[in-house]
Amino acid sequence: MNSISEEIKTKMNSAIQHFKDELKKLRTGRANPGILDNVMVEAYGTHMRLKELASVSAPEARQLLVTPFDPHNVGPIAKGIESANLNLQPIKEGNMVRINIPPMDETTRKEMAKQGKKKAEEAKVTIREIRRKGNDQVKSQKSGGKITEDEVKKLEKQIQELTDKFCKEIDDLFAIKEKEIMTI
Repeated sequence: MNSISEEIKTKMNSAIQHFKDELKKLRTGRANPGILDNVMVEAYGTHMRLKELASVSAPEARQLLVTPFDPHNVGPIAKGIESANLNLQPIKEGNMVRINIPPMDETTRKEMAKQGKKKAEEAKVTIREIRRKGNDQVKSQKSGGKITEDEVKKLEKQIQELTDKFCKEIDDLFAIKEKEIMTI
């Protein structure tokens, strides 16, 4: 009986983790190394993630510094960042790539907040879908005679409490991110 609620909790936790990863990709007014997480670079004859080829740091509030593990990859890294359509202009400086993050205007901030709200809604839909599947699983066990009516009610209540908890967490995470985005 408890295995169902544990399984649902695990799935909801992974949905929250995915949502956090999605939020990292949203641009704020500050330099965030996470915006380069999905940048692909052509190196060594294959496409590789930027984080596999270099370390990314934010030495200043509006600047990212990409330091390749192999200095020969400076050119391909700069090219990969340009082609990622992030509206960022990489500057090659010796064995590093410096990226100045332009300040966001109000329109851009609103657009980023809108994207974040959309991602929050998608995460909530995922949580609710996990709830639905969990409730279906409980009902199928009841019809199979494996659990009683009281256990069904108890499990459905646990599943709903988990759903409410995780939806609130999504709202809280988005509120923090929205504040970051809208801060000038």
